[in-house]
Amino acid sequence: MTADSSDTPAAPAENNDAATAAEGQAIAINAQYIKDLSFEAPGSPVVFLKGQSSAPDIQINVDVQAGSLQDKIFEVVLNIHAECKIDDKIAFIVELSYGGLFSLNLPEETRKPALLIECPRLLFPFARNIVADVTRDGGFPPLMMNPLDFAAMYRDGIDRQEASQPADA
Repeated sequence: MTADSSDTPAAPAENNDAATAAEGQAIAINAQYIKDLSFEAPGSPVVFLKGQSSAPDIQINVDVQAGSLQDKIFEVVLNIHAECKIDDKIAFIVELSYGGLFSLNLPEETRKPALLIECPRLLFPFARNIVADVTRDGGFPPLMMNPLDFAAMYRDGIDRQEASQPADA
């Protein structure tokens, strides 16, 4: 059975606009992008020989930054810094800043948790894949980062902020 074009109503032109489509959603991803990506292997080729007999020491730091661009449009950037050492010699360093533009249709009191918990949670699988691909393309086994608990990171940030503020009498 085929549908006749006269049987289906035409969609209004404004429904095709990304901003209009995001209006009905609490959180909408408008774009995702690599802001900065760096891979260095300063210890190569020696680390490839050492890597066969020594276990690597990998340190990973993750930071989330968020800022307002327009009324309900925000940028969230996931910053990942990973450093691998083998026998105290740097095997590789990966730095990734992975950003996203989000439309938030939320009350103001819930925006900050959404920006620092939900938005990075949506970005993380893509950033994780980029880090794994870059390390693999650099000649190392892919660095597969474990899932992150952005809610715990948010709570830790609030706790540190409260601890650094002087108590009022």
